[in-house]
Amino acid sequence: MKRLLLDTHVWLWCLERPERLAETARSAILGAEEVVLSVASVWEAGIKHGLGKLTLEDGVRPLLDAAVRGLRAKVLPITTEHVLEAAALPLYHRDPFDRVLIAQARLESLILVSADPWFRGYDVPMLWAA
Repeated sequence: MKRLLLDTHVWLWCLERPERLAETARSAILGAEEVVLSVASVWEAGIKHGLGKLTLEDGVRPLLDAAVRGLRAKVLPITTEHVLEAAALPLYHRDPFDRVLIAQARLESLILVSADPWFRGYDVPMLWAA
């Protein structure tokens, strides 16, 4: 079985638009040994919601709770080691939230589930979500 780290958009798709997920990604998430959601994704969703770039009727908390309950997701905090690893990554992609996810996947031996083509430049195990 696999340990999967969900990119922010994958987390939201799982809960609000599961039809956007490729069948292979959906099956892998449902059958995963462990589904992980980074605090970076919670933070990113909160910021985008606050800026009006992400419409969430009741805010981020219900989606976080739904991920923990429905997806059996474990929330991964951001550590100093994660930040140092993110800072040392090549600058193929400048999004700080995505860089933290890449670092966390590498350091925690997780497979990153994403549809973000920028991740292809990094040495990180991936499962393509779309």
